[in-house]
Amino acid sequence: MSHSVTPRPSGLPGSPTSRRSVLKGLAFTLGATAVPAGLLTACGSSSSPSGTSSGGSGGGATTVTFGSNYSDPAPKAAFEALTKTAGQKAGATITLNTVDHNTFQNNINSYLQGTPDTLFTWFAGYRMQFFAQQGLIAPIDDVWQKIGGNFGQAAQSLSKGLDGHYYFVPIYNYPWVVFYNKSTFQEKGYEIPKTWDDYVALLKKMKGDGLTPLAFADKDGWPALGTFDILNLRINGYDFHIQLMKHQVPWTDPRVTQVFQQWAEILPYCQPGATGRIWQDAVKTLESKQAGLMFQGTNQVAAQYVTDGKDLADLDFFAFPEINPQFGQDYMDAPTDGFCLAKNAKEDTVAAGKKVLEYLGTGDAEATFLKTDQWDVALAQGASIPTYNAIQKKSVEMIASCKAVSQFMDRDTDPGFASNVMIPSIQKFINDPSPSGIKSLQDSIEAQAKTIFTN
Repeated sequence: MSHSVTPRPSGLPGSPTSRRSVLKGLAFTLGATAVPAGLLTACGSSSSPSGTSSGGSGGGATTVTFGSNYSDPAPKAAFEALTKTAGQKAGATITLNTVDHNTFQNNINSYLQGTPDTLFTWFAGYRMQFFAQQGLIAPIDDVWQKIGGNFGQAAQSLSKGLDGHYYFVPIYNYPWVVFYNKSTFQEKGYEIPKTWDDYVALLKKMKGDGLTPLAFADKDGWPALGTFDILNLRINGYDFHIQLMKHQVPWTDPRVTQVFQQWAEILPYCQPGATGRIWQDAVKTLESKQAGLMFQGTNQVAAQYVTDGKDLADLDFFAFPEINPQFGQDYMDAPTDGFCLAKNAKEDTVAAGKKVLEYLGTGDAEATFLKTDQWDVALAQGASIPTYNAIQKKSVEMIASCKAVSQFMDRDTDPGFASNVMIPSIQKFINDPSPSGIKSLQDSIEAQAKTIFTN
């Protein structure tokens, strides 16, 4: 999820707070109801022909190109199935331009300023608002006039730019949680930890039993941002976390120091050499039961189990344990993914592109995607997802139980700051979690933040 430095627009978005009642609008009743680069090249592109029964203006179907970061095998297959149906519904021919996730994000700025695809996969909240304010994403209020009734207030808010116009159509979200194999817990007699002390005790026991307590990888830079997020949410709460992401409080604040100190306490139990390992390989140590736990998104861990043909029925998860009783387990990262219309899209493809987005913003589209996707959960209200497995059902319940959800650090803050300051800083911390190292790191982060977050 790395990103080149880009100018920061004036003003940050408001807090995407979603109280429990609103979040339940994003979740669904279980059972019946319920993703860019002139540098992006067609790395494994595929075409999806469609009929012309709707959305056409006579003659042949318009070709809509779709830039996609769904590059891992399992989500790629799910997205191909979805766009095939979307093309048929919209009366358009959709051609996918699939690029590996990191390359997609590294080049998004150049991509959008050049000759981008008509549509592209992207992220809700600030990551979308940033490029919308740069005039690189097209407003789609007319699309939302047709799909608005399908989404609750929280999903609608996440889809708006800083100017109040809509720029994004959501498709799913997913929680960041602690994964484990049920068979390992049963065999070793482990119990789900509820508090930090319980968690540390479990890590110590796993290490004593010859396991790697925590599978851990951060070669890509972004995965460890999630650990900072959850520790900050657990220790300092949602409001402080969002204020920090906006740089409304300094990175030298003692409350930030506590986050790093808390993290340093469990680093000895993490898989060593994290900055040289990709997250997929860390998942494999959990799959093989060499590791006992892994903190990551269902969008990665469960998807990798499916890709590797592992037993998804043995995989389970729990919410990160409580640290500060004031905040309990009330908050988590639950990123929302979806789709945007490029401002520089070819003019003769825009109308068909909007027709595709109209379909993608329906419960039927989400149900189609989730027939293949076994790790994310739908956002459209009333989406009928009879194929939800235990992981997805539990995800719905856990997200709905939160008082607020954050979008992930590289989505909730300035993208250049996340990529060029926080990723290397956290990697430095992983390799030197000493008290002097933490202080030096906070001073460095704050000095760089002052040059990026200008009033």
